[in-house]
Amino acid sequence: MMLAKATDRNRKPLTGRRVLRWLPLAGFVAILGWFLWVYGQIHYYATHDQARPADAIAVFGAAEYDGRPSPVLRARLDHALALYREHLAPLVITLGGGGGGPRDSEGGVGHDYLLAHGVPENQIIAETHSTNTEESAARLAAIARENHLNRILAVSDGTHLFRIHALGAGMGLNISTSPRAEVRPLGFWDAARRLMHEMISYTLWRLKVH
Repeated sequence: MMLAKATDRNRKPLTGRRVLRWLPLAGFVAILGWFLWVYGQIHYYATHDQARPADAIAVFGAAEYDGRPSPVLRARLDHALALYREHLAPLVITLGGGGGGPRDSEGGVGHDYLLAHGVPENQIIAETHSTNTEESAARLAAIARENHLNRILAVSDGTHLFRIHALGAGMGLNISTSPRAEVRPLGFWDAARRLMHEMISYTLWRLKVH
């Protein structure tokens, strides 16, 4: 009997050590599972066009050069123009700050580009102060509330749209997404860098790390 008790006492530390050995593996599996899920969501939104009638089309900003849209921003604006011309929404919202003034911002450049391509002034709203995706989503939500816009159709790069949808939904927006066409095929490293940026950015947002 005493021998059995001694054996039981000897087993407990071994069990504890086994648990400690398995903890890093369990943590790795959990982290891997999380990023696989995020990747799946990013891929889904990048490959599924949810274009449908809305109250406004929102174009998320990208770089502009001395008042001219970069190829990426132009592709987003051209896609928004196509959706507008399909009469999916009567209003286009351009988002993004930067530059030395409203006209040199991403939103201002987008406004001027749409205006030059036939969208009436009273059907464009330019947001020119946001500096990142989360700020753009917050200002979009404020614009939607001020103008009684219930349904938003967001336009951006495909890999960007899952985070945009999550941010917008978290701010109370009824938001659908439509990916712009790629200007040129992405190389492996460019695609991997863009994907990694979105996975990390979404994870930090969920963790409330800014």
